[in-house]
Amino acid sequence: MDSKIVRISLIVALAGFIFGFDTVVISGAEKKLQLLWNSSDTFHGIVVIGMALFGTLVGAILGGIPTNKIGRRNTLIWIGILYSVSAIGSALALDPVTFGAFRFLGGLGVGASTVAAPAYISEIAPAKHRGRLVGFYQLMLVFGILCAFISNYVLSGVAENDWRWMVGVEAFPAVIYTLFVTGVPKSPRWLLTKNRAEEARIVLASMSNETTLADLEAEIAHSNESSNASENIFIKKYRFPLMLAFLIAFFNQFSGINAFLYYAPRIFEAAGLGESTALLSSIGIGITNLIFTIIGISLIDRLGRRQLMYYGSIGYILSLTLVALAFILEWEGIAVPIFLFLFIASHAIGQGAVIWVFISEVFPNHLRGSGQSFGTSVHWVLAWLIPSSIPLLFSWIGPGPVFGFFAFMMVLQLLFVRFMMPETKGVSLEELSKKLSGDTKST
Repeated sequence: MDSKIVRISLIVALAGFIFGFDTVVISGAEKKLQLLWNSSDTFHGIVVIGMALFGTLVGAILGGIPTNKIGRRNTLIWIGILYSVSAIGSALALDPVTFGAFRFLGGLGVGASTVAAPAYISEIAPAKHRGRLVGFYQLMLVFGILCAFISNYVLSGVAENDWRWMVGVEAFPAVIYTLFVTGVPKSPRWLLTKNRAEEARIVLASMSNETTLADLEAEIAHSNESSNASENIFIKKYRFPLMLAFLIAFFNQFSGINAFLYYAPRIFEAAGLGESTALLSSIGIGITNLIFTIIGISLIDRLGRRQLMYYGSIGYILSLTLVALAFILEWEGIAVPIFLFLFIASHAIGQGAVIWVFISEVFPNHLRGSGQSFGTSVHWVLAWLIPSSIPLLFSWIGPGPVFGFFAFMMVLQLLFVRFMMPETKGVSLEELSKKLSGDTKST
């Protein structure tokens, strides 16, 4: 792989680092905030936890607009600004409503980053390395999760209001990312959709990309032969890629992954671990997530997306069933942490490595921002609703039935992979667009 493309991809993927950090950093502070502000489970779930997720949903729904209009790169810069303002404002908040408002801004950045960053990287990446390069986003995401778990453990107890340090430290990587991303070039594919061929030529030449401008122009011209400016992702022609994006995002959240990440210390405490041990176990989760994400990304362009989803689905079913049984049968000791480590490993090598790559591949160039926005919106609607309901569900029916339901949903995911999911490795974005939309007149 060309070193410049790798470097640019890593810079853009830093948006994923802050996404992961922002998502999980609240897990170390949320119980302290509930006690501090004497919030009910419902208010706590909706305002303190849920506002960031609601912001993420809004960012995902609307993220396709700036991604298409002002470009992938400029959108990424605004995402960095939102991250920075959110971190500083959350740390200084004096009441739950203000805290929720600043967390909402960070959520906007997270949601928009799941649209713009994978779209950008997929458009500069050579087809044979696209899975690995887009996978950098997920790699940085789980590295951010690990750093958040470590940060929470280190900062726990440093001051009376240690939660301010926990959420505020995010400002440092946010500002660094914002400065770095201003130096990356614009996407050549986006430039060509805006008829800015000369700028695209300069970008491709500076990257030493394997794709020449003539080849890229020819591919895009052919992929646009049967399309027009009035098209949208909801017409019959794009029904299949739309269904693929919906289902992979749907199953991603019905594995329970975000519910677990937001409440990892609480879940470990429910399993009988003390507060300090629960925070330490959360670091182990972060390390496991990182290791198996690296494995997944290293295999995604060799084994393909479907094979990794097979591995992940089987691991999900096994681990979630064991977690459910552990809570229902009241197994004590290290049983629950071990089963949850297996759950995280299964997610990292399967859905975690595949989702952002896959959604960024299945839509045509002129609709990629809209398609990416749709897929991530489905993801974040569920990522808002499911974690927001966890405190209530745990107190109402208990963790066992909740994890048992997630295990059942992963059986359905396995059927989706077996009977619906196509393999996308090593195929150009334009060729994939023709195949998935049913346009086969040149194949």
